Amino acid sequence: MNQELMTLDFWQDTVIYEGKIFPVGTLACDALNVPANTITKMNEQCEKINLLLGMLNAGQDAYALCPMAREAALAMLDTLSETPPFSYMDISKHQERIERGFIADIALKYVEFAIKAAINSLQFEEIQNYAEAIMLQRYTAVCGHLAYSLGEYQTAMLDFAEQSDRNEADRTAEGFARMFGNYFPPEFSITEGNAWMSILNNSVQYVSAIRPSEDVAKLVKRMHYVSFVGMFRSDLFEGLCVGHAPKKCKICGKWFLTTNARHTKYCGGYAPGDKLHRTCRQIGNLKGREQRELADDHPVKQIYEKRLNTINRYVKRGTLDADLAEAMKKLAKDKMLRALSNVAYAKGDYEKEMGQAALKKEALKVTYRYKQ
Repeated sequence: MNQELMTLDFWQDTVIYEGKIFPVGTLACDALNVPANTITKMNEQCEKINLLLGMLNAGQDAYALCPMAREAALAMLDTLSETPPFSYMDISKHQERIERGFIADIALKYVEFAIKAAINSLQFEEIQNYAEAIMLQRYTAVCGHLAYSLGEYQTAMLDFAEQSDRNEADRTAEGFARMFGNYFPPEFSITEGNAWMSILNNSVQYVSAIRPSEDVAKLVKRMHYVSFVGMFRSDLFEGLCVGHAPKKCKICGKWFLTTNARHTKYCGGYAPGDKLHRTCRQIGNLKGREQRELADDHPVKQIYEKRLNTINRYVKRGTLDADLAEAMKKLAKDKMLRALSNVAYAKGDYEKEMGQAALKKEALKVTYRYKQ
């Protein structure tokens, strides 16, 4: 079958999947966010598809199982269409292939193919005659193992992602390399429960390819996979090589991809439960601003505190009337609060109006009007 479903093209800091370009690491990061209940829902369909897969691999008549497996595969495709990173696939293309391929005649054709292959009577030139049958087996294998592969990926990589999330000191390619070396030391074995790290489930080739929306060919590293766990793991590690890594949003708790060394805390998705439909980043920025406004060393507050100290010093020296001083303090506080809520004012007239002479002049006008 065509390899688009399980193929990635890597070039510099980007990856191409099914004709779409993403920052490398995007697919792996999105796969961390697939909820457990979605995986459970997928697994219900996987179990039905695996019944057909078992019959095909055994070279047995799978005629009666095709309708059930076909409906299960289409139901799974509906779930995938709403679940990143699977939603990046060309859903309509795969739907058409499933509808065309999951039929009894093609299942019988695959049984014929499997028997010939088993007894070494299959001629090379005959293989093209079984293209649709091979595609059926490929789809049943990928769809049948999907929930398991995704679960294995999350089990193996969520802890590693948590480590990268805590790696605030150096979110660069070099920093992630050091973290990777500590997490997977040289003596780390791909056996003993770590078979998901094996490279036997993919193949690599270098091809000259024209990327989407470009005219000039690039030499890309094309990797074909037999499982999604291998594909996502590869995308994650290739991302680390260029300084891309998962980060957990402090607002919604979902993983998002950082592509530079900035200490970003919030994702660009909509914040859950926010009636104004703001993004987590917008809410996070507001929270950050509020925290900055509450901080004692906020520049606006520093100007205010400096003016209060000067007023108190003049009162203590007897060079400033106490009533006038109180009026100046009230004006200063009003201006400080205005500056905290109005960035333009804070950057504009605030500091000039908070000068001792300017504040005293304004306070005198206020007190004069009050006495009048």
